[in-house]
Amino acid sequence: MENLKPERVFKYFREICAIPHGSGNMEKISAYCEGFAKANGLDYIRDDVNNVIIYKPASAGYETASPVILQGHLDMVCQKDEGVNIDFETDGLDIFLDGDYLKAKGTTLGADNGIAVAMIMAILEDKTISHPSIEAVFTIDEEIGLIGAGKLQFDKLKGKRMINMDSEEQEILTVSCAGGSDFRMILPIKRTKRNGTEVEIAVKGLLGGHSGVEIDKNRVNANILMGQILQYAKENFDIDIISVNGGDKSNAIPNASTARIVVQNLQATEKIKEFATTKKAELAEREPDLICNITAVNSGEFEVFEKDLCDRLVFALFNIPDGVMEMSAEIEGLVETSLNLGVLNTGETGIVMHSALRSNKKSGLVELENKMKAFASMINADVETFGHYPPWEFKPDSALQELYKEKYKEKFGEYPLVRAIHAGLECGMFAEGISGIDCISIGPEMHDVHTTKERLSVSSVKSMYELIINVLAALR
Repeated sequence: MENLKPERVFKYFREICAIPHGSGNMEKISAYCEGFAKANGLDYIRDDVNNVIIYKPASAGYETASPVILQGHLDMVCQKDEGVNIDFETDGLDIFLDGDYLKAKGTTLGADNGIAVAMIMAILEDKTISHPSIEAVFTIDEEIGLIGAGKLQFDKLKGKRMINMDSEEQEILTVSCAGGSDFRMILPIKRTKRNGTEVEIAVKGLLGGHSGVEIDKNRVNANILMGQILQYAKENFDIDIISVNGGDKSNAIPNASTARIVVQNLQATEKIKEFATTKKAELAEREPDLICNITAVNSGEFEVFEKDLCDRLVFALFNIPDGVMEMSAEIEGLVETSLNLGVLNTGETGIVMHSALRSNKKSGLVELENKMKAFASMINADVETFGHYPPWEFKPDSALQELYKEKYKEKFGEYPLVRAIHAGLECGMFAEGISGIDCISIGPEMHDVHTTKERLSVSSVKSMYELIINVLAALR
């Protein structure tokens, strides 16, 4: 590994891998960045939350050029295989070379986003390359909610051109990302007692997935499917509901959902089974592993939701907005606005319906929140909104995009693919904090990030590093 090129990039990457730097454990990696700045005689700021900004003056001939921001995040997602003996709080990673790929033994590699930090450090250290003044920004805890970028002191930055290095496909130039928020509706629980037969409805085996990346893949939301089953049952039979539960993360399309209901005769159970079987057949192409189990449990007296609550809950689950709301008119194939009912939970005092809202436009997110507030008022639900993060809107007149595309073509013989993503990037925070900023997001080839199969292409790192240096030299 000591012979990998560029040598200084991989030297820094090895050092980063030796430092514990999982999300929420930022002290040591932040101190490492501070030590790097001191060792290289560079001005820096280390703020109260452990974000680090390092400043490098312009090289000769670039003194009047506008500054450029180079940005990556310091934290990694920590996952390990069963039986792997590692304490992510104190231990470094065991990395190795497998052909063209760097991997970690039994754990995530943290190339997302350690390789960005390593490349930026190599640029900061190198006195031979040509560039404008550089503001290198290393943020903390991106993986758990863009926390560092949300607390960054943007007034410490003068640059209005930024290269974010948190993308994972060499041939992709990312030019926009979604903003989002969490929207929670709560139906206060009122119960009564009812005799009958308890029936458990279990939906499972769905594909699920990320509510940004997979929201347009036509995957079934288990909570929405449960709403369809409950609507059928309520329309045709006398039913009561004991509980509903499905999903545990708002930003994940739930792959399972359960409901406990009370029916007055077993014929209802059989008819609900028939309906679920029909739904399973209809969805077979989209969801080949879908399982719908409807099981009579026991008979007796049960505490169930009062009738009015039952009606409002079933109405909500059957009619709640979910999935793709609008496609972009500017970028072909981009989901512009969406939402996902990721969590359905029956607590002691309330039924919670928790959706993740996303839009690549500020106006789209505002309109979606207003739509959900109107829906909540129809079912007399309490509302909580939180976790807001801004979108990075597409900039059609971006000079940085055009420059990067030309330099990419010079190196690779073809233009990069220009893409927007329906998920969050720190670029959205910078776009909110620095008026008029011109951003791009790029990165070397990585695969299976956030999993123990994560791997980083060595040859791609070399190519992308050389490309970034060419871009910097052109930023006069």
